[in-house]
Amino acid sequence: MDTTVLRHEMPPEVDGLPVLLDRLEAFAEATGIAPRAAQHLALVTEELAANVAMHARGASMLRVEVRHEDDGLHLLIEDDGPEFDPLSAATPDLGAGVEERDIGGLGVHFVRSLTRSAHYERQDGLNRLSALLDAR
Repeated sequence: MDTTVLRHEMPPEVDGLPVLLDRLEAFAEATGIAPRAAQHLALVTEELAANVAMHARGASMLRVEVRHEDDGLHLLIEDDGPEFDPLSAATPDLGAGVEERDIGGLGVHFVRSLTRSAHYERQDGLNRLSALLDAR
């Protein structure tokens, strides 16, 4: 395995997430990523990949790439489903009680909280979400 880049392509299905998480864990161990950073990477990747698997109707592929570079962990998630920018979702009202809070939005909140930056674009018929995470 290349110890600086992980590439994983799968059908956009929830059943495929455990294999993706296992690969992320092996990548983190092989590259010496700090345990906290590895946990953040797994949480962010799982949230974004699960969103594609559960909501991208008509998507036929989900691609994940992680690059470990000096400035951090570069995550790229691509899918060929309908155009959708998960980062456009409103920030949830964290002060509201469970009964008053709208359903959804917490996963994207975690993504925003656990990354230094995140960016969405639609390019060549693909949804492309890139994020930068700390590696320490």
